[in-house]
Amino acid sequence: MASPAASRGGVMPRVLSGLQEALCRLPGVGPKSAQRMAYHLLQHDRAGATQLAAALQHALTDLRHCRRCNTFSETELCERCASPHRDATRLCVVETPIDMNMLEQTQAYQGLYYVLMGRVSPLDGMPPQALALEKLVERVADEKVEEVILATNYTNEGEATAHYLSALLANKGVTVSRLARGVPVGGELEFVDPGTLAQALRERIGYSCAARSPGKTP
Repeated sequence: MASPAASRGGVMPRVLSGLQEALCRLPGVGPKSAQRMAYHLLQHDRAGATQLAAALQHALTDLRHCRRCNTFSETELCERCASPHRDATRLCVVETPIDMNMLEQTQAYQGLYYVLMGRVSPLDGMPPQALALEKLVERVADEKVEEVILATNYTNEGEATAHYLSALLANKGVTVSRLARGVPVGGELEFVDPGTLAQALRERIGYSCAARSPGKTP
């Protein structure tokens, strides 16, 4: 621990500095935010700090990758992959477990998933080879998959990933589709940006007055 003189001189104890640096590794957390978090945990919520440390250690020790979809799981197969009620003919490819959770919240998809745990981004040290795509190809070849839905983000890296996967799966005997882009539900055209509106025009679909079946989900 730093001496009182060092503390008066404004030198932070090395242990506290290490905690702050560790908190800075979290996305969106800068030095000032990390400092506030560190002082809050140490001064006002030591029980919470202990709980946080234990939960993090527990996750690091007990979580693994599901051998089928590659998401985080406590067991060899995650709950979704083990369920007999999912549609095994559809496989949705996402970048992260968070993306998968967002799709699940829609309650509009009952198929299975494959989580890339990243995206093609050579500038960030993430070439296609780093994504273990051979597991995805093996799964498409070995299982009864009929459609692969590319649900990567509509960023430059996400688009590059979707393009690469589309080429990789071109001759695998499956339908490859991409999430649609366009006007959001409840959106008004005057508030939609030109790029999104242009994409909505290019990806327009047929429309009729016949009501679509509300109970059918992909």
